[in-house]
This record gives sequence, C-alpha cells and structure tokens, in this order.
Amino acid sequence: QVRLVESGGGFVHPGGSLILSCTASESSEFNFSSSPMKWLRQPPERRLEWVSHISSSGDTAYYVPSVEGRFTISRDNARNTLYLQMTNLEPEDTALYYCGVGLLGIPGPRGQGTQVTVSS
Repeated sequence: QVRLVESGGGFVHPGGSLILSCTASESSEFNFSSSPMKWLRQPPERRLEWVSHISSSGDTAYYVPSVEGRFTISRDNARNTLYLQMTNLEPEDTALYYCGVGLLGIPGPRGQGTQVTVSS
C-alpha cells in the first residue's frame, strides 16, 4: 500500500506561483523510483482533470495544453518526492490538486489533495 501526502497549496493572486510537493512512503508493493507519477486536479463542482505526468526516471513528462508552459513537473527519487511548479496561475487553476501513481489515464492510488485557490 502506498501513502501519498501532498503539500504546498494555498491562496495566490492571478499571475502568482506555487510549488506543490508530494511525498510517498514506500512499501513492499510500491517503489517510488520505479513508478511514473502524475498530478490531477478537481476544480469546484467539476470532474477530476488531468494535469501532468512524469516518467519514473524523470526524463520525460507530459502536460495538458491548459497548463503547458506554465507548470513544470519534476521528481527527486532520492527523497521519494514529486513536485509541481506552477507559475502565472489563473483563476481557472483553482482546484484540489492530487498526486497519483502511474501515467495519466491509468487508475492508481492518489493522495488526499492540497487546495490551490487563485483569486484577485
């Protein structure tokens, strides 16, 4: 069983920046450095959305068009930590952000989420 804990959310004005972190606890069934990881988000009263994923090595990443060029996903396998650097934030980025195991579109465990609110 994997435990994922997100942090770093908060309130920012449009154009602001935040860095989200997700720390994973390993188990006999889960090895962070061998697992692709992803970020998802759920805006208020809307469905869960894809945001980004990253390969196990960190060499490749994918972003949905709405965040490409503004968000950067990265990972530190020595620290079992996944990151999402978010810049030029927009009100439409307001959501509960989750980290999860696996590539986008592949069901897998995810954390409890961290709230990001972008408002003037």
